Amino acid sequence: MYYLTGSQMFRLMKDVSESLAGRVGIIQLYGFSRAEVSGKDEKPFLPSEDLNPKLVETITTVFDKIYRGSMPLMIVDKELNPEAFFGEYVQTYLERDIRELGEIRNERKFIQFLSCVAVRTGQELNLSDMAKDIGIDSKTADSWLSLLVTTGIVYLLQPYSGNVIKRIVKRPKLYMMDTGLACYLGMWNNPRALEVSAMSGQLFETYVVSEIIKTYTNNGIDVRSRFSYYRDNNGKEIDLIIQENDRLYPIEIKKSSDPGKDAIKNFSVLSSLDKSIGKAAVICLSPITVPLDSQTVQLPISVM
Repeated sequence: MYYLTGSQMFRLMKDVSESLAGRVGIIQLYGFSRAEVSGKDEKPFLPSEDLNPKLVETITTVFDKIYRGSMPLMIVDKELNPEAFFGEYVQTYLERDIRELGEIRNERKFIQFLSCVAVRTGQELNLSDMAKDIGIDSKTADSWLSLLVTTGIVYLLQPYSGNVIKRIVKRPKLYMMDTGLACYLGMWNNPRALEVSAMSGQLFETYVVSEIIKTYTNNGIDVRSRFSYYRDNNGKEIDLIIQENDRLYPIEIKKSSDPGKDAIKNFSVLSSLDKSIGKAAVICLSPITVPLDSQTVQLPISVM
């Protein structure tokens, strides 16, 4: 079995003239998951009261992991400086491979675009605003973003679509798949400053969403139509919805040790859908699993 990087796969598929249907399987490989790092068995994540914390995590230990990210070398070598590693990573991978694949001629603008993407992780995608901020046209921004998605740097979480809901937001949410890279591009060089910053909630949400995605991709499951989020024009939002066997599992993500029932107030919007609703969860920094009601559980991030 052979594994290719995102850029290698992109280049290969561009050069293939005949169909490879039935002869090739494509598995998206991201950085190490929490289960891989701890040497635990990994199953696709679904909310459950049976999930028990593997260890007690504090905000300090979580943001240390967010700051370093999930690249294998950053996990293995604890002495490796993130600034040095990600600086070289951007130089050798993003600037060389991505620029070559996309025929990107303006290196300065592209690096600005990468930083613009990083500071918007966990937010709704607004390409026109991003393009305006760095002085490129929307077509160029769309092309560059497509390269980042294709090569696994970025994941776009699509809004939930249902014919019975006419008021939902139509734009996807953008997530960097490695929080360490997001921190570097966002010019954060201290995890303690990061955890009290205005971006801490976005990066905590990014970390949780990326870890959930990995539990599926690491089991060979195509996630393209499995995950979504909900937001309507009244401001009601559900961070993540997992669809499994025609059932929806809503998830809220909070950088708090005890977000309480206020965090689940928007789950009721799903009752208008013609779908079965499964167990709901709030993933947070709580040290223990806490039932919030008969269908909702508060889960510490350490269950993953």
